[in-house]
Amino acid sequence: MHKASSPIPNAKAISKEFLTNAMEVRIVRITDKGQVSIPAKMQEATGMGKGDQIIMIENNNTIIMKKIQPSEFRDLIKHQEKIAAKLWGTKHDDIWDKV
Repeated sequence: MHKASSPIPNAKAISKEFLTNAMEVRIVRITDKGQVSIPAKMQEATGMGKGDQIIMIENNNTIIMKKIQPSEFRDLIKHQEKIAAKLWGTKHDDIWDKV
C-alpha cells in the first residue's frame, strides 16, 4: 500500500523556506528597555494598533502574541486574583511586610 504523504514535513525537517513561505516572518531587536516593535505590515495583518492589548504566552523558548479584548480574559484574571489572595493574604505572609 502507498502511504499518502503529509503536506507538513516532519517537525525536525522543517526548513526556513517552508516556514517563510507559509507566513510573514521578520527579525526584530529587543531594546535596552525590553521593548519590541511589531512591524507595520504585521500590525495591519492582525488588526493591531497603538493602545491595543496583547496576550503573550511563553512555552518552550517560544513567545506567542495575540491581540485580545480585555473582556476575553476577565474570568481568568478574577480567578488568578482569588488564588493570589489565598496564597498571599495570610498571617504567614505578614513577615514579608517587614522586609
